[in-house]
Amino acid sequence: MVNWNPIVEKIKGADAILIGASNGLSITEGLHLFADNAAFEELFGDFKRRYVLRCILHGMTARWPGEEEKWAFWARLIHRYCGQYRPTPVMEDLKAIVGEKDCFIVTSNGECHFELCGFDPEKIYEIEGNWLTMQCAGRCHETRYPSLELAEKLAAAERDGKIPAELVPRCPQCGGPMEIHMGAGQYMIPDAGAQDRFQAFLSRCHGKNLVVLELGIGWRNQLIKAPLMRLVAKETNASYVTINLGEVYIAEDIKEKSFGLDGRLDELLPALREACMS
Repeated sequence: MVNWNPIVEKIKGADAILIGASNGLSITEGLHLFADNAAFEELFGDFKRRYVLRCILHGMTARWPGEEEKWAFWARLIHRYCGQYRPTPVMEDLKAIVGEKDCFIVTSNGECHFELCGFDPEKIYEIEGNWLTMQCAGRCHETRYPSLELAEKLAAAERDGKIPAELVPRCPQCGGPMEIHMGAGQYMIPDAGAQDRFQAFLSRCHGKNLVVLELGIGWRNQLIKAPLMRLVAKETNASYVTINLGEVYIAEDIKEKSFGLDGRLDELLPALREACMS
């Protein structure tokens, strides 16, 4: 039985909330990048057998025979998990917990569900890129372009795992291939604007009552978890709440100002929401 009172006290007294999120949140919403499960079979069963794909992540990093196949994969993925996305209960719970407080989100999830469910896109930093923008694969210039409308068009035009050659997107500058921003690897254009806004948020919150709410992040995560714990150690008035299923790690130097909850996000977030509303 979770004693929500000290956590609720920290959240209600917070000047700002910093949310860190990774794969555990995506899995709770039904998107499992690493699983060969029923959802993967339904969406990509033909690709799985034709190209020996093991999971969605494998497809995101695959060496495709051609641009027609590559964009058929991405079009299906974006159509299903972005174009057809509707806010899930866990996201609605999170929005209610945050309420009107100053908030920023740092995530390695690229499916843009925070933005699609109503969080301010100016307060989101997707550190590994996202599915709703694309760029020149060779990074001949630094502009990123929207991809959702294109993906919907390609998904509708796909036949037998390919899109028509004439619909393959090309770089408007060099004429070369385009990549989804999250799939651009070493050529991925950094989101300098989001980085700057994140740093401005941290500066604004320095010395204030900050709650770091970490969702679905395992101990091996060095992109989000490690920096968040260092931030909490540095900020005297920061508190750390981490929720993850089966694996909760808190660094020794911040244990006295931290709360670790081992369990499902779709069970613990509704309970936290209810406790915050009471």
